[in-house]
Amino acid sequence: MYPYGPYYYGYGGPPDSYGYRGYPMEGNALYPYTPYQQGYYGQPAYQAYPYQVNRSFNPQRDSWKRWEDLGSPLRGFRGSPTVSSWQANRLDCFVRGSDNRLWHKWWNGSRWQEWEDLGAPRGGVRSSPGAVSWGPNRIDCFVRGTNERMWHKWWDGSRWREWEDLGSPPPGFDGSPAVSSWERNRLDCFVQGDDNNLWHKWWDGSRWRQWENLGAPRGGVRSSPTAVSWGPNRIDCFVRGRNDVMWHKWWNGTRWSEWEDLGSPRGGFDGAPGVSSWAQNRLDCFVRGDNNQLWHKWWDGRQWRNWENLGAPRGGVRSSPAAVSWGRNRIDCFVRGANDHMWHKWYS
Repeated sequence: MYPYGPYYYGYGGPPDSYGYRGYPMEGNALYPYTPYQQGYYGQPAYQAYPYQVNRSFNPQRDSWKRWEDLGSPLRGFRGSPTVSSWQANRLDCFVRGSDNRLWHKWWNGSRWQEWEDLGAPRGGVRSSPGAVSWGPNRIDCFVRGTNERMWHKWWDGSRWREWEDLGSPPPGFDGSPAVSSWERNRLDCFVQGDDNNLWHKWWDGSRWRQWENLGAPRGGVRSSPTAVSWGPNRIDCFVRGRNDVMWHKWWNGTRWSEWEDLGSPRGGFDGAPGVSSWAQNRLDCFVRGDNNQLWHKWWDGRQWRNWENLGAPRGGVRSSPAAVSWGRNRIDCFVRGANDHMWHKWYS
């Protein structure tokens, strides 16, 4: 599947119905990249701004919308938000609270819900979270704990499960985990090892596999990673390198590629990249520029496009960005602002 945009659907068809059977192709509805027949029902078109589906889809009308202030947990939060989506017009955001607990805020198709305290592994949360969905009403969250190990908490459709300790790579790891999924019951987790290499641990549908060292661009990995999948057996990972440019490494179904240098916005960037995908062979990457603005670089299926400045909420961007797509030509981005609130900017 691709975790950050779990549903495809035809814009000419009913936007409030899902359940087509097939593999991904232009304009078809499916979830995820395996035959799947069960129907799902989302919010009808035009029910709520800004999360609406346009029946007469016209890419020329799409644009980046203004920043939206979504507040913060009661005591504020640290680090960077993360976001996942398990159906069209659904967003689940997670942050590390200033109390070192995991907090959750979600858009249910008609309005934003209040912040929810999801607790913490013993000793507390020590990183920004990572999150993904591999199916309807499913969310998997990952954090670094006080013992420098990766912890996992998931929503199974009816309740949040207890924290699970997944260990760490042999050298240990720093920063925040990232996670992607390319099919049902599949999870691929990535961390920046203390050796400044990229490390990978995955759930294959029946068990967790051992940590795998994926190496590093020249000079080493200098940020937490981000990852996304745009199709079956496909993973795209991004990190900031020692030269403060964005590097890309991908799994094509048979092997891991070499590292690809994607440069940086003018002035450079800080923190970790964010990435989403709204179609096969489409990637949208986001970084916090050294000017505290949000920058965007995308792969359009043929080439990488130049960096685009998307501005910032008042006071500037103060965290790494997170991004997700819940449908074709739809992107939702989240950052922490200067007021330590979570801010939202979307493309539709």
